Amino acid sequence: MKTVSTTKAPAAIGPYSQGIIAKGMLYASGQIPIIPETGSIIEGGISEQAHQAIKNAGAVLEAAGAGYGDVVKTTCFLADMNDFSAFNAVYEQYFTGKPARSCVAVKTLPKNVLCEVEVVAVLSED
Repeated sequence: MKTVSTTKAPAAIGPYSQGIIAKGMLYASGQIPIIPETGSIIEGGISEQAHQAIKNAGAVLEAAGAGYGDVVKTTCFLADMNDFSAFNAVYEQYFTGKPARSCVAVKTLPKNVLCEVEVVAVLSED
């Protein structure tokens, strides 16, 4: 197994890594809408937060040598299922390959953000 780490995504805020590569797959930790350069939550509503969370997931993908098109599964967490449509409008801009997905509402997310996105991706065998 290999640990993935990048400064282009928020540092882990607990006892975990940004991602793990095992047997040609990337298993990335959930990303919340923290601006990596400042450590602060992006201002705005669900659309702004979804863009930032997905961009953070993209940075972890890039650090592993992958991209959004390599994602085979996402798990999305929303603080409010009323944000589902707005979240999807952002999500579909990035995950155009339509990977398998779970999307659930949860009581609370870290730092009281509105969404969190985690990805599993297949890595090329170059």
